[in-house]
Amino acid sequence: MDIANLIQTIALYALPVLFAITVHEAAHGYVARHFGDNTAYMLGRVTLNPLKHIDPVGTILMPLMLYFATSGAFLFGYAKPVPVNFGRLRNPKRDMIWVALAGPGVNFIQAFLWGALLYMLNGSGVTEPFFLKMAQGGILVNLVMFAFNLFPLPPLDGGRILVGLLPHRQAEMVSRVEPWGFFIVMALVISGIVSTLWLRPLMALSYFVLNILLTPFAMLFG
Repeated sequence: MDIANLIQTIALYALPVLFAITVHEAAHGYVARHFGDNTAYMLGRVTLNPLKHIDPVGTILMPLMLYFATSGAFLFGYAKPVPVNFGRLRNPKRDMIWVALAGPGVNFIQAFLWGALLYMLNGSGVTEPFFLKMAQGGILVNLVMFAFNLFPLPPLDGGRILVGLLPHRQAEMVSRVEPWGFFIVMALVISGIVSTLWLRPLMALSYFVLNILLTPFAMLFG
């Protein structure tokens, strides 16, 4: 394993990843508080302090182990989930959708902002590869988080959205999967099913939409 390459990769992705996970988790707590549940706020989780959201195993140890084990071909990690008491929301079934959407939503917004920054750097004549690659990394990290978290299986955000959208009987059936959802998702990720059938198509669509939204920046700084 090339240690120098590992250090360079960490340096490039550290800031985009910290922003991506911190704002994602804080957004869940902020929207939950807006709709009546202040559980995350009372526990200090509605904050942009990354230390409040980093999980030592899921955010640091697991990605590093997978990086070494697969030579960088496969990475997976997670942050501390923001606690949400859905029963305290004013309209639990409806408001659950907005709370769940908040995380992926801010990731897409961050991807847009990194894309705008990339155009501005290029337009300003910045040629330093480190900053350009960091902006590109910011787009990639946030679109991966956006797409992956929308996978429709609890406890991922997409599963919570699905539960909120389905009629009560079907929603209850889907919600019963949650205790085993993490292990099911991991199995689907390792088998390549999530990547092939979900991530790649949704990522392609996300890049397409993002390029359309960034058209003004392309025209201004291109």
